[in-house]
Amino acid sequence: MYLSTTGMSARSVLGAAAVACTLIAGNAAANDDPITVAIHVSGQGLDLRQPAGAEQLYRRLRHAARVACTHGNQVGLAPPANPEGCYEKALADAVRSVNAPLLSQAYLATHTPREAAARGISVPAQMATK
Repeated sequence: MYLSTTGMSARSVLGAAAVACTLIAGNAAANDDPITVAIHVSGQGLDLRQPAGAEQLYRRLRHAARVACTHGNQVGLAPPANPEGCYEKALADAVRSVNAPLLSQAYLATHTPREAAARGISVPAQMATK
């Protein structure tokens, strides 16, 4: 990760946020071993110190989590047994890995503080009891 002395920039996120999900290989594989689908999400061109930049990255992460936890952009993969649980875990893991306050705030717009805290995402103290 690249760090900027002036604060979090898009470069610090580039390649840092990855959405990953384990899917089961279909009939194409002889032994049906589980595989992990990882989708790297770029923050290039986004300023995560601005709400619009954080919202855009959140949309990218949501889309990547949905793809990773369904078809994984691969032929012959069966989705996980619990695609919604996979999606929630992948999304929260990515948001947590970026560790940007406005991105966490975007997550909190669609999740409860309790859900966020359970996934290890920083929640402002005044919201933690909701």
